[in-house]
Amino acid sequence: MSNELRVDNLVTGYGKQEIVHDITASALPGHITCIFGPNGSGKSTVIKAIAGLLPAWSGRITLGDTELTGLPVHNMVRKGIVMMPQGGGVFPRFTVMENLRMGGYALNNRDITEDRIESLIADYPNLQRRRNTPAGSLSGGEQMMVAIARALVTDPAFVMLDEPSAGLSPALVHETMQRVVSLKERGVGVIMVEQNIREALPVADSVYIFAGGKRKFAGTQDDIRDDNHLMSIYMGGT
Repeated sequence: MSNELRVDNLVTGYGKQEIVHDITASALPGHITCIFGPNGSGKSTVIKAIAGLLPAWSGRITLGDTELTGLPVHNMVRKGIVMMPQGGGVFPRFTVMENLRMGGYALNNRDITEDRIESLIADYPNLQRRRNTPAGSLSGGEQMMVAIARALVTDPAFVMLDEPSAGLSPALVHETMQRVVSLKERGVGVIMVEQNIREALPVADSVYIFAGGKRKFAGTQDDIRDDNHLMSIYMGGT
């Protein structure tokens, strides 16, 4: 498909240590693609490579017919690929508005950035009321809202989330997953690395399981639920 985001035969890692071994995967706009697996399985490493934070040692990254392999982060953002790091990555001393403006740095157009921020913040009443409040004084859930809204400032085709539920209370995890669903409803493709399978699996359109830096499974949430052996090995029987 022309708007499909793909990695083909991706190999990458840190320093001289190869972490990801020949992984192929894809995602579509308006779909939620979840990547599960144990710690050290290469989940976060793959999305960092897609985002331009790590080089692809071999293999390809493409968006439709557009070659993305080797592009730096700011160019990936301009191509419509945005990553939200674990914890959201808000700047605690910056206000909500200043954090959102950071999301538009790649646009190089202040007027467009401001227009998009005003449109986005209208969808988040809590942030609207606290627009001039330092982000560090917000609750964990509100900080996650800031991070998600900031990721949308460039009007991306895909948003990649690295364990968005990490460190959140159960109630906030559920709220965060609903925010993820709202991205899908906007037509944004979501690639979500998660450990919390109980909350993440129900919102997934497609699922990958990584282990040992390799792809062990590709399918749907129903495929996983029907495979007790797979659940036991890679999900701890969850």
